[in-house]
Amino acid sequence: MVYNFCTLFDSNYIHKGLALYESLSAVSDNFHLYVVAFDDECYKILKELDLQNLTVLDQAVIENDELLNVKPTRNRAEYCWTAGPTMIYYFIINYNLDHCAYVDSDLMFFSSFLPIYEEIGESSIAITEHFTEKIDDLTGRFCVQYLYFRNDKDGLEALTWWRDQCINWCFARFEDGKYGDQKYLDYFPEKFNKVKILENRGVGVAPWNDFQYDFSNYGAIKFHQKFIPIVFYHFHGTKFEIRNNSLILKTITYDNKFYLNKNIFTPYLNLIKDVYNKYLFKDIRYINIEKRNIFKRFFSQLKKYFRKYSLFQFLYFKVFNIKYNGYEQNNNKS
Repeated sequence: MVYNFCTLFDSNYIHKGLALYESLSAVSDNFHLYVVAFDDECYKILKELDLQNLTVLDQAVIENDELLNVKPTRNRAEYCWTAGPTMIYYFIINYNLDHCAYVDSDLMFFSSFLPIYEEIGESSIAITEHFTEKIDDLTGRFCVQYLYFRNDKDGLEALTWWRDQCINWCFARFEDGKYGDQKYLDYFPEKFNKVKILENRGVGVAPWNDFQYDFSNYGAIKFHQKFIPIVFYHFHGTKFEIRNNSLILKTITYDNKFYLNKNIFTPYLNLIKDVYNKYLFKDIRYINIEKRNIFKRFFSQLKKYFRKYSLFQFLYFKVFNIKYNGYEQNNNKS
């Protein structure tokens, strides 16, 4: 059986997308990664690489009239979010896939993904929780990081509903119980049949939940006195810079402890370094994790505290029009 994955990214994120591919290759031969390239440079690089288990399409291939009509109203990140469900549907239908799982491009697989599919079983849809101690009312219970859809009535019903909702409204702001493409997932368990909420804590280890775990053993988390293999870590809020022959990793919204850096972030840094050297023709010899300064930490905590208040949301998103638009900028050109 071939396990089908899909994702999308542009040349600003190509180092992360290729790292995702390499990490999948390290844990399995039986996968295929379908990619929509969101700019010409990304498409050109991936076509020239001609990787064995990767198919790349130019974004124009999936852009129907509905997407093109809303494209001028969305920023770069918002348009990627909007296009995500359309992309999944396109690959399932046009490549006649019996299933497809969307994965964010900033994931790294640390071990086999087979436990995910053992848990999915005969389900038509699978979604992952944030696994936070308390559900965040703003960003929702579930995370758009790994989403599985089977090519059957129930899977396609959920996928097309999500696609239509994202076309109608998908912005990087909190509004009327919505946020981006993500809050719509909260409706899946009550609205659709055969939805599996994945329970494996090793699926979706991420900055917003990693403080709950012990990372002293490579490739596993210790949670409630039990060691659980990490299937993938979600490197949300990371940014890379190249300075001379050094690759610098910056965390935007979180700070890491020793074992998290040693057993999670350093392996990812090394993987990204290898991607740059192998595929993007850089000469990177050194790696470093750069800590946030006191001002960035203070601003981050301030934003987390005030983000729950409607007045702050109004000022932040409406008055000052501050919106997420991706962390990476032109890294492969550095």
